[in-house]
Amino acid sequence: MPVETMTPLERWLAVLQRRQPDRLPMDYQSTAEAHQQLKKYLRIADDIELYSALHIDRPLAVGGRYIGPSLPADTDVFGIRYRDILYEHGSYHEAVEYPLARYKNVEEIKRNYRWPDPDWWDYTQLPEAVRGWENYPINGGGSEPFLIYKNLRGQEQAFIDLVDNPELVHYCLDHLFELAYQNTLRIYEAIPGRVTLSYVAEDMGSQEGLLYSPAQIREFLLPRMQRMIGLVHQAGAFVFHHSDGAIIKIIPDMIAAGIDVLNPVQWRCKGMDRARLKQEYGSQLIFHGGVDNQVTLAFGQPADVRQEVADNIRILGAGGGYILAPCHNIQVVTPPENIVALYAAGYELGWC
Repeated sequence: MPVETMTPLERWLAVLQRRQPDRLPMDYQSTAEAHQQLKKYLRIADDIELYSALHIDRPLAVGGRYIGPSLPADTDVFGIRYRDILYEHGSYHEAVEYPLARYKNVEEIKRNYRWPDPDWWDYTQLPEAVRGWENYPINGGGSEPFLIYKNLRGQEQAFIDLVDNPELVHYCLDHLFELAYQNTLRIYEAIPGRVTLSYVAEDMGSQEGLLYSPAQIREFLLPRMQRMIGLVHQAGAFVFHHSDGAIIKIIPDMIAAGIDVLNPVQWRCKGMDRARLKQEYGSQLIFHGGVDNQVTLAFGQPADVRQEVADNIRILGAGGGYILAPCHNIQVVTPPENIVALYAAGYELGWC
């Protein structure tokens, strides 16, 4: 086996800057239940020890510390109330009360709703938080405002608003993007030059196609996302764009807006063929993800996982520009053996 010559940060930067790393970087995300199950399987209690054992180059995520007004139980800063929704092996924290659902127009919101203030977060602890992580990429700042908007209005009403009440959508997104912008700016100011990537996201796709029309994406999301992207690039960081699903129709717009990394590459979705993505956009995008967690990781065998890793390295990694990772949060139904197989195959086959 070759010997590593790069730190995780150097490895990420090599791929992001179109240079050759010693091996492909490998990232990781999972539900809390799946994460605990994996640690139990490997008899490892510490997260850092787990990442080291599996050769995972996971970035450190940082953010502001909330110091604002006290919040009711199970309620976030936007007034959205959540409840744990149980399933067979765990739970998801889902919005169950939507504070803007009852309002009909912008004037009603202005009269009755208080938007969170950027001063409700403190960033003075960030230099200490990143101390000792000099060899790892840092993930800080970014935005995903329409996700919040759906929880403020209720998901069905949020999509109706795009057609029936666009003024309200524009008003709310202006506030949500500005909060994200200020949060991101303050992170950069607290740890200048330390942030490697910022998560500029919006789930735009289903399994079959876009959740919004391209015209709606261009009207409501792209101009505001471009402002955020400009801030990220001005700080010397890379734009990590997350969008689930079948998003092939909007990828050229996202490239034009300035994204650097496309995640999660759900190649089983309609139109998201890996070879096509690499051929058409491989010179303009870094691909992140690609290991399917809906079928292969959850229900395949270790040999299936190994084959998919090999295929991803061959297709998405051809000529560089690929970070190996699962397509999304690994679910608790995933056998730990399959997770181990993912990273074992990536470490064996990913040398450059």
